[in-house]
Amino acid sequence: MKSQFNFIWKGFIQQTRFFSVRMAEIGKLEPPKMQGKYDTGQLFLHRVFGYRGVLLFPWQARVFDRDIPNKNDNLKSEENGSFNHVGREVKGRTHTYYQVLIDSRDCPYIRAQTEAVTFLGSAENSRSLYAIPGLDYVAHEDILPFSTTGSEKPAIHHELFERFLKFEPDTDPPLGATDTLKHWQNKNHPWLELSDVHKETTENIRVTVIPFYMGCREIQAANLQPTTVHWWRYCIRLENLGELTVQLRERHWRIFSLSGTLETVRGRGVVGQEPILSSGQPAFQYSSHVSFQAPSGHMWGTFRMEREDGYFFDCRIPPFSLESRQEEPNSPSGII
Repeated sequence: MKSQFNFIWKGFIQQTRFFSVRMAEIGKLEPPKMQGKYDTGQLFLHRVFGYRGVLLFPWQARVFDRDIPNKNDNLKSEENGSFNHVGREVKGRTHTYYQVLIDSRDCPYIRAQTEAVTFLGSAENSRSLYAIPGLDYVAHEDILPFSTTGSEKPAIHHELFERFLKFEPDTDPPLGATDTLKHWQNKNHPWLELSDVHKETTENIRVTVIPFYMGCREIQAANLQPTTVHWWRYCIRLENLGELTVQLRERHWRIFSLSGTLETVRGRGVVGQEPILSSGQPAFQYSSHVSFQAPSGHMWGTFRMEREDGYFFDCRIPPFSLESRQEEPNSPSGII
């Protein structure tokens, strides 16, 4: 376990080698839980991205993993013009994810967008999207728990830490949810909820997609009838499971709306970057948004990857559904 702790922090220091870094003891690493859930207030290191964080509350998600073979698998290919592969042919398995706060001191060095939660503005600003910094969703297996000496001094630096968590010296972990956190979770459940996760691996590159429904807004265009527009956010994580370095060069999306439209999108890189995935820095994560006038749709596609030996290949993005819900997300409660 000690070697695992050293590996995490060596990787993190490597990412920050161009900055002045001072090593400091942050606490004692604890054995990861093989069964059951972690509790609110658990401190952790992210197994892949190396940042410090604290757990707020868990989500139960259905994970559709296309790397796990299914019996009676009789899929139709995209070339045959079938969208059935987006549906329920891959069996969903329940898995635990957590809403977490990221330590603000680590945010500049993480190969992931640290504004992982976005939401629609109020009705008066229906075209606006807002972001909350330093929130993430983390799978149970990516949690490396640690503990500190139990001091009341916040172990994690985040502007919401003291509003969401309170010191409880007689509990394990010695942090508990405040009434503010409970209210915030209950009020904003619709746009925070993580329900489905989709995974697929091509040539040792694993792509994980998590879609979120953000709600709908009525758009009034000049001289036209009001139109309802539905919004979704999707978070994508790429992880290199092999030894050879690869770089993402292009993206190719196909976006199908229930209204019957099929859109093709091609472009260089993602979010203005062409990330390199190496053995030292194997992962990259980002978020983007899509909107339909229809209440549901599908997305799938490929990433064009270049390996260090000059070999190009298309990495599949697992198909995923975009479904609307009845409840209308509210703007976050006034705590920020």
